[in-house]
Amino acid sequence: MNGRRRFLACAVAACAAPLLPARAGDAPGAARLLTATDVHVSNYPTVEAVRWIGQTLERETGGRLRLRQYHSGQLGRESEAIDMARFGAIDITRVYSGALNNAFPLTQALCLPYVFDSVAHMRHALDSGVADEVLRGFETRDLVGLAIYDSGARCFYNTKHPIRTPADMRGLKLRVASSDIFIRLVRALGANPTPMSLGDTFSGMETHMIDGAENNMRSFHSSRHFEAAKYWSQSEHSYAPDVLLISRRTFESLSPADRRLLLDTARASVPVMRRLWDASEGAARQAVLDYGIQANAVDMPAFRAAAQPLKDQYLRQPAIEALHRRIRDLA
Repeated sequence: MNGRRRFLACAVAACAAPLLPARAGDAPGAARLLTATDVHVSNYPTVEAVRWIGQTLERETGGRLRLRQYHSGQLGRESEAIDMARFGAIDITRVYSGALNNAFPLTQALCLPYVFDSVAHMRHALDSGVADEVLRGFETRDLVGLAIYDSGARCFYNTKHPIRTPADMRGLKLRVASSDIFIRLVRALGANPTPMSLGDTFSGMETHMIDGAENNMRSFHSSRHFEAAKYWSQSEHSYAPDVLLISRRTFESLSPADRRLLLDTARASVPVMRRLWDASEGAARQAVLDYGIQANAVDMPAFRAAAQPLKDQYLRQPAIEALHRRIRDLA
């Protein structure tokens, strides 16, 4: 770990010390504090869902298992959170699936452009075994998959003009997460991809380092990016979901009964998150429209056609192609 991660790990350990967290070999029944991170703000649906997990664990164990959340990026970026969980410096983290594509190839199938037709299709596919298959893929790299949270349709927004066709994206500098799929997709659509953390995106638009970004409506609102970018284009180019992970070290240090309780509670949090998402996304959309954001539809066939060559490249991988076919069969 670098110096920042070492410092954060020590800070988390110091916060946990009063509860004497149990590790392998500690006395049975010892109190345990689990730490969880998220880059999103306190009332974001994923943060609220993990808070619900903590409340449920505390209630079901009479306070023996508790959870402390660090939201709003308090413990760093998602890439740092992934590494900290792998090393056991933190316990649980919620991350965007695009940040996992290189280390966990099956997540690529969830991030490809136009693999899902709608939120309903995505949820149906995830609930029909796709989520379980992807979560099993984490078992090889010091992490355990707990649940997959959906996160709506990702669309483009910018400071310059409406985007209606891929031609309108030419010359735009757009923020993307550090994901090869999204970097290549934005480039294929004619824009200039600029990898950047979510936290740096607002200032990037204000200082004209970038012209816009792509994300879901809920994040567009909660990050207040609508104050800098007035054009929202409903491209729905990806429905890449979020993944809830736990450090394998932490998971294996729990008793079998506590592991089962944690897994069951995490899976039960998915409908909780979805209810919160549906309610808050509608409110977010109305809020940005009231602010004066100009929202427009796009030429969907043109976007699909422009993205297809990139999609075809990824589908040459047998495992990705098989999972993609399974998803499409559930459309």
